[in-house]
Amino acid sequence: MSQPTPNNSALLVVEMRGIVKRFPGVLANDHVSFDLRRGEIHALLGENGAGKSTLMNILSGLYRADEGEIFIDGERKDFHSPRDAIRAGIGMVHQHFMLVPSLTVTENILLGLNEPRFLLQLNTYHQKVAALAEQFGLSVDPRAHVWQLSVGEQQRVEILKMLYRGAQVLIMDEPTAVLAPQEIEGLFVTLRSMTQQGKSIIFISHKLQEITAIADRVTVLSKGRVTAAGQPLEGLTRRDLARLMVGREVVFSLQKKPQEPGSVVLQVDDLHAENDKGLPALRGISLTVRAGEIVGLAGVAGNGQRELAQVIGGLRQPTKGSVILMGSEITHKPVRFGIDLGVSYIPADRTHVGSAPNLSVTDNIIMKKYRRAPVARGWSMDMQAATRLAKELKEAYDIIVPTVETPARLLSGGNLQRVILAREISNNPAFLLAVQPTRGLDVGAIEGVQRLLLAQRETGAAILLISEELEELISLSDRIYVIYEGRIMGEVRDGSVEKIGLMMTGTPLHEIEGEKQHG
Repeated sequence: MSQPTPNNSALLVVEMRGIVKRFPGVLANDHVSFDLRRGEIHALLGENGAGKSTLMNILSGLYRADEGEIFIDGERKDFHSPRDAIRAGIGMVHQHFMLVPSLTVTENILLGLNEPRFLLQLNTYHQKVAALAEQFGLSVDPRAHVWQLSVGEQQRVEILKMLYRGAQVLIMDEPTAVLAPQEIEGLFVTLRSMTQQGKSIIFISHKLQEITAIADRVTVLSKGRVTAAGQPLEGLTRRDLARLMVGREVVFSLQKKPQEPGSVVLQVDDLHAENDKGLPALRGISLTVRAGEIVGLAGVAGNGQRELAQVIGGLRQPTKGSVILMGSEITHKPVRFGIDLGVSYIPADRTHVGSAPNLSVTDNIIMKKYRRAPVARGWSMDMQAATRLAKELKEAYDIIVPTVETPARLLSGGNLQRVILAREISNNPAFLLAVQPTRGLDVGAIEGVQRLLLAQRETGAAILLISEELEELISLSDRIYVIYEGRIMGEVRDGSVEKIGLMMTGTPLHEIEGEKQHG
């Protein structure tokens, strides 16, 4: 960690004073002040719905503040659009990338700029993008099409877009949420390189270990207010940050109650499937999950986890193999068949797969209940019963929303995840497929989700937990399968980080154990 820059107002590149932003029924920012020094990484921390994204959307020109002032390099600014913010040197790299897959890297970077870009001079622009990428250590091929790139490479393109437009301040919104561990390390090297060249970074993250590793200072928001302003990271621990954020002590590692698993609920045999490009993604996957146990699936992103979850959930057809749930084969059956058998599915993509953003919270909660009482009444729905149910689950799952008729698209990521959890867990599932259930959540919400999963385990549910958070898998799982390039490398029961790490890079378990015996 670098030493914090001296507190000198002349060094402030951004200063936000008394920012207020109201939405119907919600005070998102309540007289928030925030500043950023030149050449520093300033972390913005807070629970889901604390007002972090709203504040940064104001700074990047997407929203206009109801009250307050913004100063850039000491000059007062009034942004009417993102274009105004970009002109002032402010660029935001969103959690969900704003790229056109069919265009090349260079074409995406030039998109929207008032200069020739697609005809004779394209090679010149390729060279400009390549030079900029080399300057900041952003390894990416300017001529590659975006659909060909990994998630980490796509993020580099988003950063290059902002740098090409002359951004001096980059707002990174949950930049590591979709990255593998190796890609996170590469991103941190890039961010440090940028600050050494005079750029300033606002780093929004829920991962406390990342904030302590990369940031110089931290500002904490809670319910729209600042609870810690520009505090140096030196000497602060993860527990200190968690306490500042949620106002209480947080348990980072929950204890499981010992219990004997029951009969096999899910059995996957020799499963093969292709990815969206028609290439092999699953190459003979076999695994079992029993009643009353949590089985983890560990692996670096992109090794078949997504396709496996989609096949089990009925959203992708396998090319070979079978999925058997409680003795019934569901391999080529419609999604409704699995739901009726007691399958609950928490998908990784909560916006496009897990919810209907334009429908209300109530509609999202009753999606799997509208055929059953009390929501169903003959051939029609009892909307009063649906509203009562939504209100009950809103309270039980601490969903922070003005009313249950609010469209799901207006919810923060954490609150939308609570809606999905309420819908899926309230069905009392026999089998729960949980894919990245805590991704992008704050530390308090993560603890809550993990407690819910352990509670389902105690009721006898069989749970398959697919996560890239190794600490979470080891804490919650009774046993862990490791996947690599669409194959199972082995099954681990002792929670050995070293063993799992080697398997995640392609070393089969029998080779690891053989080396230990010979050693």
